[in-house]
Amino acid sequence: MIIELLVIGVSIGVMSGFFGIGGGMILTPILLLIGFSMKDAIGISIVQMVFSSMYGSYLNHKKGSLNINDGLAIGIGGFIGGFIGGLITNYLSDLSLQSMFFGLLLFATYRLLKSKEPIDESCKQLNSYLLFTIGLFIGVFAITLGVGGAILITPILVGILHYPLKKAVSASLFFIVFSSIAGMISRLLTGTIDFNNALIVAFASLVGVAIGIK
Repeated sequence: MIIELLVIGVSIGVMSGFFGIGGGMILTPILLLIGFSMKDAIGISIVQMVFSSMYGSYLNHKKGSLNINDGLAIGIGGFIGGFIGGLITNYLSDLSLQSMFFGLLLFATYRLLKSKEPIDESCKQLNSYLLFTIGLFIGVFAITLGVGGAILITPILVGILHYPLKKAVSASLFFIVFSSIAGMISRLLTGTIDFNNALIVAFASLVGVAIGIK
């Protein structure tokens, strides 16, 4: 099991760094397939996202692809939403969470395929209140299901707000720092997280994140 979790962690980390996602959209169903319950899978996914998003955002900042002002606006909203989402998870059944998760997966895949990268690569400043609101609502929904929310934020920033794709990827990963930390805190207050398995996946994902961003 440890070897499986290490391989999974590195693989998720690569995708997290490359696409600017937390990895929960991919990690959660993989954990379900190898025998974890939905709520345990969500907890492990949230811990992994804390590690991968923090490290990935640090690397993006060093590269100069992260707009801190926009990232903070959407991130603060994500923190509040993520905290609420972590509380909500405790009151939903595994079947309800699984149904919502796979519905989200289908919707996010459709939106991402429909998004087009704008030709203008300049990074204009977006309205902070709008970004905060987006972060708040996506934070609630995403952390409830154990995903970072980037799979929703990136299509919104690129396809609707015409934000440059590489900047959107960096902003989305930065958002996950806030939403996942809040989700982890609220899960710790209301339930338990399988930290032994979560830390194996999380530390392995750091290797993958460095590869993905490079």
